[in-house]
Amino acid sequence: MSKTILIVDDEAGILTTLAGVLTDEGYRVTTAQNGTEALRLIKEEPPSLVLLDIWMPGQDGIETLTRIKKDCPNLPVVMMSGHGSIETAVRATKLGAYDYIEKPLSLDKVTRLVHHALYQQQLEVENQNLKQTLERHLVMVGESPSIRRLREMIKTAGGSNSRVLISGENGTGKELVARAIHFHSGRADRPFVEINCAAIPDPLIESELFGHERGAFTGAAAMKPGRFELAHGATLFLDEIGDMSLSTQAKVLRVLQEQRFNRVGGTRTIEVDVRVIAASNKNLQDEIKKGAFREDLFYRLNVIPLSVPPLRERKEDIPLLVGHFLKELSAEQGLKPKSITDAAVDILMQYDWPGNVRELKNLIERLMIMVPGATITEDDVANSLVDPIPVENAASDETSDRRSLREARAAFERRFILRRLKENDWNISKTADDLRIERTHLHRKIKLLGLQENSPD
Repeated sequence: MSKTILIVDDEAGILTTLAGVLTDEGYRVTTAQNGTEALRLIKEEPPSLVLLDIWMPGQDGIETLTRIKKDCPNLPVVMMSGHGSIETAVRATKLGAYDYIEKPLSLDKVTRLVHHALYQQQLEVENQNLKQTLERHLVMVGESPSIRRLREMIKTAGGSNSRVLISGENGTGKELVARAIHFHSGRADRPFVEINCAAIPDPLIESELFGHERGAFTGAAAMKPGRFELAHGATLFLDEIGDMSLSTQAKVLRVLQEQRFNRVGGTRTIEVDVRVIAASNKNLQDEIKKGAFREDLFYRLNVIPLSVPPLRERKEDIPLLVGHFLKELSAEQGLKPKSITDAAVDILMQYDWPGNVRELKNLIERLMIMVPGATITEDDVANSLVDPIPVENAASDETSDRRSLREARAAFERRFILRRLKENDWNISKTADDLRIERTHLHRKIKLLGLQENSPD
């Protein structure tokens, strides 16, 4: 669809000439001879760009520009004038005009200016869409107390320039937290540079972090900037820093202290302004006791500590996560939309999720691809999960070899919940806390399994 240009000028000759040229360039053109008419046309059908004369009888161009920017702040407006002055141009620019062009008009300059203005507008729209997409991907899904608290800490940490150390098991979303901190920081418009310290062999990690000069070692055919250099003015994410060697830790510590370094094989000192966010799935204080991590580096990094809870400690978030992944995967991968039964979600909430949120997302993706129908059932989930029922409990059931996985799981679940209820004298709240589920969910389970205080084990 062609872009629409609105030309506003009280001279009919200029309207005719500009309309002809811009139509030949492939634009759709509308015209107005005064500001009032222009505002009416913009209200009826906003154009892609406005060419606006300043000196017109009645409502002049400056007043019209003010009204346009009030109603359509993102609409690019190019001002035209045959009586130009620096003061007028500056005033128009301050009011939001994209540019200012003097008469007599150069038709070639007008077409180039229109093209550049529309191209910049397109870039701004794409950038805004990318930011909105990024923001959606950075959402921490869940309403559990731990996730609500983590979201607040992310916003607080983002507003500062301090270093952050994120701890958490694999698959909990440490990188997501790091990206969210960057997104909420004053460096959000600069790159988010990351490096996985566990994925790069120790002989290469120094070159990756600090860069190298040509000829610094065999294979160094050209100068290469490192991640610290690339993150100048931005954010550097050191993922799995607990796997970094002690010698590299010492060099990173020095850069954090001095904010400067030399490339491998180089003599020139490079100064940088880098905000460092680090993450580890290891307990770094335990690693310090083992002599595997420097205590001074730990305290340099641990200015703002954040802990990402494992999924098994926030199982009340599983229904929200499942719904989020069903919708996200359907939209992003073109998979057919599917629903999931409450019983299937119940089974997901009983699983301990050693792979955390990453494992849950992978499971939902597998179910969306492999389940032929429009609904994911409890049987689909039970047959896809690694069986969380302890072998000894399953073996103790004399009829387990004749049961389906679903029946065996239900039998174990019944015994397990009943035993906890009896241990807590049928105190529902305490039992729900022990099981790490909501009270309403436990009530539903009790009713579904037909449990009573005199139920046999």
